[in-house]
Amino acid sequence: MPHTSAPGVPPQTRGSGQGGPGYGPGGHDARYGQPQDGYDSGYSEGQVYGGGRGGDYGDRPRPDWRRRTKWTLLTLVVVLLVWSVGTYFWADSKLRREVDLSIVEDRPDAGDGTNYLIVGSDSREGMSDEERQNLHTGGPTDGGRTDSIMILHVGSNGNTMVSLPRDSNVEVPSYTGSESGKKYPAKGRHTKINATYAEDGPTLLVRTVEHNTGLRIDHYAEIGFGGFAKIVDAVGGVEMDIPRDIKDKKSGADFEKGKQTLDGREALAFVRTRYALPGSDLDRTKNQQKFLAALANQAATPSTVLNPFKLYPTMGAGLDTLKVDKDMSLWNVASMFWAMKGVSGGDGTSMNMPISGSTPNGNLQWDRAKVKKLVDQLNNDEKVTVTSDR
Repeated sequence: MPHTSAPGVPPQTRGSGQGGPGYGPGGHDARYGQPQDGYDSGYSEGQVYGGGRGGDYGDRPRPDWRRRTKWTLLTLVVVLLVWSVGTYFWADSKLRREVDLSIVEDRPDAGDGTNYLIVGSDSREGMSDEERQNLHTGGPTDGGRTDSIMILHVGSNGNTMVSLPRDSNVEVPSYTGSESGKKYPAKGRHTKINATYAEDGPTLLVRTVEHNTGLRIDHYAEIGFGGFAKIVDAVGGVEMDIPRDIKDKKSGADFEKGKQTLDGREALAFVRTRYALPGSDLDRTKNQQKFLAALANQAATPSTVLNPFKLYPTMGAGLDTLKVDKDMSLWNVASMFWAMKGVSGGDGTSMNMPISGSTPNGNLQWDRAKVKKLVDQLNNDEKVTVTSDR
């Protein structure tokens, strides 16, 4: 009788070897690939044990690249977030919140926008004798003086940077001593503005600026000689286009006209140069603004911000020596920095306090009409139209 297979089962191959019908050569069962008598020769006719397809080692699942990409991106975001938060708290802990503006008396009403008083002092704090000699800063000083004073207004109608020449003639108002707590009444006394800093430090300087301008100062920031030079060195120097030959023994400046990269020592000499300039203090304030703008641009380049080996030394050098008011946050510092950078890029106004002349003793007299208009525009956060031209 003919042999029939069950439905779905392929017909048995009649082999010519032993084992009878359905067995292939060597006694292998063609249906199951097993030897008739239990003997396995180890030979397989193109079949792979495990039921895989020819040449594959089992039915392995294909990699889920979408899932892998998602987890990789998530890991990078978490790492970046942790790094950012850690950097923020590290930087915030570096700020020296030493100036208490709450003791400043008779303050003007706050206007729109934010006003920073930025001061470059001749503080030698933390500098060795060798560093003082190298930077041409002279010996240690009692109290200190200010080499630059600027008001930076940050608002919605363009930022404005106004330099106050240190020889500006101002009236010294009544005040309370920052350390002694002693009351000093107003006596109608006039002096150079930088002398008020030497008399009672940052709080009297803020009090004097507010009294003579009518502009409320929201935040205070001060950096000394040593810190300034370290920041410049940390960013790898700052390129400046010096408009004329400058040689000043007192500041240590010795520059030829043209573009050049200044290191920390040279940069400090450049911003301190006064006697070698035709306009003396007024020209020096312009140089200071130009340099701060160039420094801000250099510090904000991707090569600095995205390179931890440059970012951390730069931030460390700046924040270690930056003295600010007690309410100054790291966000305020960043806002101040970006505003300075914006002014340097043409997005705002950079000027000197308008001058009308000088007093008999050589102090610079402010143009009161222009100063009032300037302060009104800043308080109302309007676009500044006042100029420092006479």
